[in-house]
Amino acid sequence: MHPGNRTTHWFRKNISRKGRIVDVQDLNALTEHHMAACKPYADYVRSMFPAQRPGDLAAVPYLPVRAFKRFDLKSVPDAEVYKVMRSSGTSGEHSRIYLDKETAQQQTRSLIDIFAASFGKARFPMLVIDAESTVKDRLKFSARTAAINGFSMFSRSRCFALKDDMTLDLDRVMAFLQTHKGRRIFVFGFTFLIWTALVEQLRQTGKTLDLQDAFILHGGGWKKLEDRKVSNVLFKQALAETTRCKSVHNYYGMVEQTGTIFMECAHGRLHASPQSDVIIRDPQTHEPLPHGRPGLIQVFSTIQKSYPGHALLTEDIGQTHAGSDCPCGHTGTIVEIFGRLQKAEVRGCSDAYS
Repeated sequence: MHPGNRTTHWFRKNISRKGRIVDVQDLNALTEHHMAACKPYADYVRSMFPAQRPGDLAAVPYLPVRAFKRFDLKSVPDAEVYKVMRSSGTSGEHSRIYLDKETAQQQTRSLIDIFAASFGKARFPMLVIDAESTVKDRLKFSARTAAINGFSMFSRSRCFALKDDMTLDLDRVMAFLQTHKGRRIFVFGFTFLIWTALVEQLRQTGKTLDLQDAFILHGGGWKKLEDRKVSNVLFKQALAETTRCKSVHNYYGMVEQTGTIFMECAHGRLHASPQSDVIIRDPQTHEPLPHGRPGLIQVFSTIQKSYPGHALLTEDIGQTHAGSDCPCGHTGTIVEIFGRLQKAEVRGCSDAYS
């Protein structure tokens, strides 16, 4: 028996329960599972963290996200690998995330719960601000591919707004909107593409779209927009001007923890989902910091059985706030993103076209 199978019954019984708040005991069990099933991870934990069972989130052994670019980290035998997801790094290095069917299913269930909490359980006509070629190659399963296919669960029909050269196919988009006139449209895309291929191209042609009854969900690609001095507020203003859409929602997530995204509420705050959480660490000492103090973002998730991605130290800078501080009623911890750690490798998860 593969050592990872020892905790399969525990995983199904505990981690898969809907609405569950992250518990340190769940994370401890995942740490033990991955140490038993993934030798590189076990060697790392034993060398970097005390041999004790943590009693709070800050004491759970964390793994730098960059480790997935340097090592093959998986806790299932090769025969059980169902899918390999890759980040689209600009440096030539890519994170490799190994999924078995069970973990992939957990990601799907989690994403359904998060989406439904914000937009309901209906399925919508879906306008994807990307090219269809992005999802055609099943062997190159990138972060963009995973996100498009994942959110397509909530679509009744799907239209790709961009040609293969990443230019806007306005005729196709207009025909799609006419077909679904009077219905609520779900628009999805990565932040940088929505800006360059939708907003900027509409401005260049002097055209506008009528998406006043639609909602737009976007994430990733903020690094390049920061370089262009495009803030979240300016991003939403530009979309309102070019598409008349005022329901624009950002999300924070990464290929290393697919399925546990932080969704932006109506008040513009990113909340942790019921199966995730977040803390902040000092960039120099790695000591945990209280709410309101900026530092490195560490994210937690309880759905990663096939690879050790349950406690990850990112290269993003931000700060947290108590979920109870938000009038939206969502109690999940709030995370505020400030940008990348200076001199850190740019993740490039969605910034690169290829």
